[in-house]
Amino acid sequence: MGQPPGYARGDWSVRPESGVSIMVKKPAALTAHVTQLEMTAPPRASLPVPVNIQTAIIRAADIPLHYYRYLYRQVGKRWHWYKRLRMTDEQLAATIHDPRVSVTVLYVNGAPAGFFELLKESDDMVELSYFGLFERAIGLGIGKWFLLQALYAAWQDNPKKVTVTTNTLDHPRALQLYQMMGFSPVSTYEAIVQPMTEAELIKVLDA
Repeated sequence: MGQPPGYARGDWSVRPESGVSIMVKKPAALTAHVTQLEMTAPPRASLPVPVNIQTAIIRAADIPLHYYRYLYRQVGKRWHWYKRLRMTDEQLAATIHDPRVSVTVLYVNGAPAGFFELLKESDDMVELSYFGLFERAIGLGIGKWFLLQALYAAWQDNPKKVTVTTNTLDHPRALQLYQMMGFSPVSTYEAIVQPMTEAELIKVLDA
């Protein structure tokens, strides 16, 4: 798609059709308390396949950039995920098409409903880089089951540990869920998250 009607240059938005510059206030920065966790043994939990809905989990090899951005935004818009949206095409392709990275998509009743991303940092360590559901899939009773599938995939090459990072901007039960699945906190720190403006988001997602 073409250039959106207004696009951001720092704190300014320029409307090309009018040539008029207007001040756009950037969203306030957010503070997040970050927790890094790890697990050193495969999950012991076993959960049945959800009933009354059709599910499919498919690894997306060489996933197109626009589709990845769509998944990332649909899952992360409530939790202030911006890092990958700020990447150029070249940066994003280098990241998600790295042979150590895998992106796996959840489909519910034929439509995408979530994804998880793994990074094999070494033979001994795998990172669960991203995990989440679309808003429409929350409440269907598939969150724990889908996380368990992600952990099965993370442990398939028998690493010594699997890591994940969450923060206080994520789902309020994320930390509890990770611990329930066998993760233990190993460190914490504070981070600043700068939200993107609506114009910045439109420019990225319509590219």
